[in-house]
Amino acid sequence: MDILLAIIVIVLVVVIPSIKIVPQAKSYVIERLGSYYKTWGNGLHFKVPFIDRIANVTSMKEIVKDFAPQPVITSDNVTMQIDTVVYFQITNPNLYTYGVENPISAIENLTATTLRNIIGELELDQTLTSRDIINTKMRAILDEATDPWGIKVNRVEVKNILPPRDIQEAMEKQMRAERERREKILQAEGEKKSSILIAEGEKESAILRAEAHRESKIRMAEGEAEALLKIKQAEAEGIKLLKEAKADTSVLTLKSYEALSKVAEGSATKIIIPSNMEGIATFGTVLNEMLDKKDSKK
Repeated sequence: MDILLAIIVIVLVVVIPSIKIVPQAKSYVIERLGSYYKTWGNGLHFKVPFIDRIANVTSMKEIVKDFAPQPVITSDNVTMQIDTVVYFQITNPNLYTYGVENPISAIENLTATTLRNIIGELELDQTLTSRDIINTKMRAILDEATDPWGIKVNRVEVKNILPPRDIQEAMEKQMRAERERREKILQAEGEKKSSILIAEGEKESAILRAEAHRESKIRMAEGEAEALLKIKQAEAEGIKLLKEAKADTSVLTLKSYEALSKVAEGSATKIIIPSNMEGIATFGTVLNEMLDKKDSKK
């Protein structure tokens, strides 16, 4: 009975704690008798009691570290505060465990020194406008330096760049003046375009009015010419009908009276009438021919 109880105690105290389940995205670094033995991935594992030891538990996820602002000096002797964010991932738990003491602190110090070296080669204006260049250089340098530590630097971002207060005020005044200058330029360009559009509108309006007046004159002249042509055509048709009808002496006499009335409307003040009324038809015929010639001359 005592032996059974002893076995149960041994199982509870020694064997069960030696059974380990490694979760997803975790790695266990195992030492055997004080030396590196192996790295456990996710799954069920058994640790030899009193011989094996878990030296380190590492996360295989991407880690984000936001480091405090660091004082840096540009090439034109301007001191500013810059804080950075580093995105890295542990790719080799063995090297991460044994490669460097306190890897996070080592990355922070390496980031600060790398940042000072890069900013020291740039002027203030270049620093403010070259974030992408700074990020790319820092990522390349940090990735190469941390490779022996089993760390892969995926990305580096310059989060904030804080120049001294007096320089910030000068920059704000400069930006305000630049905005005012651009506003005045845009306003002047708008007024110029407005004046041009108004002038073009007045010009097109004057052209349209002139064209409308000219078109009206042309239409009036064409109407008068067409009306006169219709009158002449009607008179010609009347004479033609008389000739075709072989009008007798009475009709010719009537037409002669009409011709006399037209002559009377003119500038002549005397009308000579033949003594023999029998020849009035011949006289009317002559008058009609005279009027026809007069109309043809017009």
